Amino acid sequence: MTSPSAPSAPCQTQPVIAVDGGGTKCRIVLDCGTTRHDVEGGSVNVNSDFEGAMAEIRRCLDLLSHRSGQTADQLAALPSYLGLAGIISPAQIPAIRAALPFAHAKIEDDQPAALKGVLGEEDGYLAHCGTGSFVASQISGRMRFIGGWGAVLGDPASAMWVGRTALNYSLDVVDGLRAPSDLASHFLDQFADPLGILRFAAGASPADFGQLARAVTRFAETGDALALAVMEAGADAIADRLIRMGWQQGQPLCLTGGIGPEFAAYLPDRMQQSLIAPKATPLEGALTLAHLFAREGQP
Repeated sequence: MTSPSAPSAPCQTQPVIAVDGGGTKCRIVLDCGTTRHDVEGGSVNVNSDFEGAMAEIRRCLDLLSHRSGQTADQLAALPSYLGLAGIISPAQIPAIRAALPFAHAKIEDDQPAALKGVLGEEDGYLAHCGTGSFVASQISGRMRFIGGWGAVLGDPASAMWVGRTALNYSLDVVDGLRAPSDLASHFLDQFADPLGILRFAAGASPADFGQLARAVTRFAETGDALALAVMEAGADAIADRLIRMGWQQGQPLCLTGGIGPEFAAYLPDRMQQSLIAPKATPLEGALTLAHLFAREGQP
């Protein structure tokens, strides 16, 4: 989190606010054209914790007010773009508007900002695998998205999915359905026994499962068969969705999110050859969309 600092001079040009509200961190930027002010806060997911998400955004706005020298009312009046994790339906947006002070804001899920940050204005595809996951494309300026339905019914190849699948496969080892594995032994030791795994899973959040993904990628690097099976299954899910979306060999493809780049080595060769680095972060994508929104609102 960015600590408050002494107020700076007020903005000299028409400013905009951009919010990248992710499941791990919330980032807010005030762009004045010649100057810029950034703050960072905690998790924002309007589906899993609506009240907590709204409180965190308001807290970050208070920090932004202190850093920028703008009053809360001045900030609330600016053209603003909010890309927020956990928006599944437009029906959620009125409640968000009512809970936040923005007077002139475009609010949508966090996927468009991530895609715009990765590709800019270029054509290409994105597989984002963080705590959650989605696949997206931008072709001739048109965005399309697949997934992002959350941990209960979706998010294949996410960090949550990797951790949960690894526990599932570890129980297969206990049942004799898979060969013994160092990764399975690691989890059985961590949770004491199969009952410990079940008790953990019964109360685990997506982020809790996601923490286990670090062990999976670490063991996969050593050649552990169970860890490799998890990573290969995740890569297969990514590849299948990209192909169904229309990806063809040679079209740019980017892997983002905390665990997304870890799948690169497990994708088909033709996809590996098309991998590109992201042009910018989701926050920069949100800022681009904020400026577009501000221009659309001008006479």
